[in-house]
Parts: sequence; structure tokens; C-alpha cells
Amino acid sequence: MATNTSFSMNVSAGYQSIPAGYIFLDIFSYLLFAITFIFGVLGNGLVIWVAGFRMARTVTTISYLNLAIADFCFTSTLPFFIASKAMGGNWPFGWFLCKFIFTIVDINLFGSVFLIALIALDRCICVLHPVWAQNHRTVSLARKVIIGPWFCAFLLTLPVIIRVTTVPNRFGQMSCTFDFSPWTKDPAEKMKVRIAMLTLRGIIRFIIGFSMPMSVVAICYGLIATKIYRQGLIKSSRPLRVLSFVVAAFLLCWCPYQIVALIATIRIRDFSSSMSQDLRIAVNVTSSLAFFNSCLNPMLYVFMGRDFRDRLIQSLPASLERALSEDSAPTSDTGTNSGSPPAVIAL
Repeated sequence: MATNTSFSMNVSAGYQSIPAGYIFLDIFSYLLFAITFIFGVLGNGLVIWVAGFRMARTVTTISYLNLAIADFCFTSTLPFFIASKAMGGNWPFGWFLCKFIFTIVDINLFGSVFLIALIALDRCICVLHPVWAQNHRTVSLARKVIIGPWFCAFLLTLPVIIRVTTVPNRFGQMSCTFDFSPWTKDPAEKMKVRIAMLTLRGIIRFIIGFSMPMSVVAICYGLIATKIYRQGLIKSSRPLRVLSFVVAAFLLCWCPYQIVALIATIRIRDFSSSMSQDLRIAVNVTSSLAFFNSCLNPMLYVFMGRDFRDRLIQSLPASLERALSEDSAPTSDTGTNSGSPPAVIAL
């Protein structure tokens, strides 16, 4: 899903001609990457700690935990991209980290989006079919279903696992990108294969990796909002505000990036130097905005939940006290049922 693996946009030879507005946008993307890394690692790490070790196992906490793991793993890789970006696209970290980092990025970006769609579907089932959810929405089923998004993410990451490697570029540096040279040695044929494969990857990424999950989220939350309005459920204003914010944040963060990536995919055949510069800036800014969603997820999907917030506030001083007193007694927060009823206020 990361555009860096799809398009090599090194501009080492032309920084002196970049307009001031482009430089500002470039700096802005650096700043947003840094903020995403700091708050993403801290926020998602906190979610992993509380949802994974301080709360009973429920369907909701399993979903939150997997989403936090996906976002934590992704945001942890951002320093590598910031460093490579600062060096004009050069990848100094070697072959293994090239393949490993970009595999982690793609699996967790795809996984994060698919998990968001799964959470939306779970919310929708709880609201539209509460009786069925009460009888069948169990932790055991959730642990099996949660494998689905990860398996789909793994399948979509196979091109990265197989074909991404370090390749020398025309500036004498090493780029971490796709290499299709084993398929053909002829430069012209190699370019045709590269264009075809990257075009196919871009289209699949846009349809399966964005449009379909986004449609699921929009449809599910639309159905939830419709039922809340029709039945006038108690405390309906708060869930509606949360749902509206979730959907708006998801669209605002991901739509610009996906549109730019799709444009770059469609026009990859006729790159000119000026166009590649425009696209490079657009990709940098919109991708940093999309990645920013990974540090928003803890607030959108977890911190707005009253139970999680209360447990977090209570667990911080308690855990600090245990650490200072070297108390190694195990916690008893290990539930085996879904715990929370399939109420409307599931967020």
C-alpha cells in the first residue's frame, strides 16, 4: 500500500529549482510523519498494554488490540522512511531491512484498513441484530474471524515479499523498490513489465485496499445512524457524534492519498520530470496525512469508549505502584465471554 515501494521518485539533482511552496509542503510532510511516529507508537503502545494486559478478553478488546498492533507496527517503521526521504530516496539500511520493513508496512496498512471495516461490521450487527449478537458474538468466534483481515493483508502483500529489494538507481544510490529484472533482461521489456505490474498493483490497492473497506464502513455506519434516528434510542447523540467523527476522519485521511496514488498509477506511462515532481510532492503530503490516521485510531476507536478510558485512568497509577513495589502478582483480567452487551453505544 505504501507508494514508496511503487514509484521511485528521487529528485537529487533538482532541489535548487523547487518552488518555495513545494519546500513548505515537503517540510510539512516531515513534521506530520514525525508526529505520527511519536503519537502512534505511544498511543497504540498504550492501547496494546491496556487492551492486551489490563482488560478482560471481549470481542471489542480483541478488535481494538489487533487494530492497535497493526498501527503500532506500522508507525514503528516511520523513522526508516523519514531517513530515506531525507537522503533523497537513498536506502542505506540494506537488503534485509528493505524487504522486512516494506513487508511490515504493507501487511499492517492493509490489515489496519480491513480491521476498521470489520469493527464497523461488528457494530452494525450489534445494532441491527442484537438478539443474534447476544447469542453468537463470542470471544471464540472473534478470535477466528479476526484472522480474516490479516490473511487478506498477507495475500495483498505477497508482491512486496517476493519482488521488493534494493536496486541501484541512476544517481549511484540504492533504492528500495520493486525489481522485475529476473523476468526479462531487455530494458524495454523490463520497463513494460514494470509499468504493467505497478499499474495492476495500484488498481488492486485502490479497489480492494481502500474502496471496498471504505464502502463497508460507510454502509455500516449509515445503517446504524438510520436505526438510531428511527427508534430514538437513549443517548443517541453521543454515538452519532462518534460515528460521524470516525467516518469523517477515515475519509479525510485516506481519500486524498488514494486519489493521488490512483492518478500516479494511471499516468505512470507518461512521467515527465515536471509531472513527477508534482506527484512526488502530492504523494508525500497525502501519504503523511493518510499515515496520520494510524495515530488517530486509538482516540477514535478506543479512547472514546467510556469503559476503556476509565480502566486506563485506573490502571496507570496501579501499574506504577506495582512496578515501584516490585509486585509480580499476575492480573486476573482474563475474561472468556464477550462481556459487553450488543448495545448501540459500542464505541
